[in-house]
Amino acid sequence: MNKPEYVKVDDKLYKINTDFRVAIECNKIATDKKIGDYERALAIIYKLFGEDGLDCTKMSKLIELGLKYISMLNDFKNDLKDDLKGSFELDMSKCQGLISSSFKFDYGYDPYELDYLHWYDFYNDLSNLSTSEFGNCCVLNRIISILNQEPKKIKENKERQKLIETQRMLKAKYCVSNEKEMTKEQEESAEKFYELLGINN
Repeated sequence: MNKPEYVKVDDKLYKINTDFRVAIECNKIATDKKIGDYERALAIIYKLFGEDGLDCTKMSKLIELGLKYISMLNDFKNDLKDDLKGSFELDMSKCQGLISSSFKFDYGYDPYELDYLHWYDFYNDLSNLSTSEFGNCCVLNRIISILNQEPKKIKENKERQKLIETQRMLKAKYCVSNEKEMTKEQEESAEKFYELLGINN
């Protein structure tokens, strides 16, 4: 896979801050509805290209190239939404604990403990994390599997309600937020659930 280090606008090269953490942060900025369009563009340009990017005379082209560079995360989330019937959208900036545990389980390393990891290398490993219908897979995909279950297919009312509550807690913890924050009781219940799964947060 060709890993870009620069983008070119006219005859000038702009060095990309290629660490995966920057791409995740830029994606969060790009989808934050509280930030205005102009401020959003400036923030992404600054994160990806530094002061040099802010001096660019063709910022619209630079932001276009920057968004194209980070777009694989959107592809990953879109793939998830296709697989998961559009039921939720993971907020990758909230999933650091899950990602760390999953990378350790599958690859023997924690990307957040590295000083640097190219965004494309991170994305490749993220996309190829283990999956299994029998639960023998990384914790990120176990969480995704739980979120993907359809409560209406569970006949027993108590089990169905338990799944609905678990999904609600997981969405509040790891997904793009469209709901109110969890109550203290829900947080405590969620922490017990995470302990059972072996998740440290």
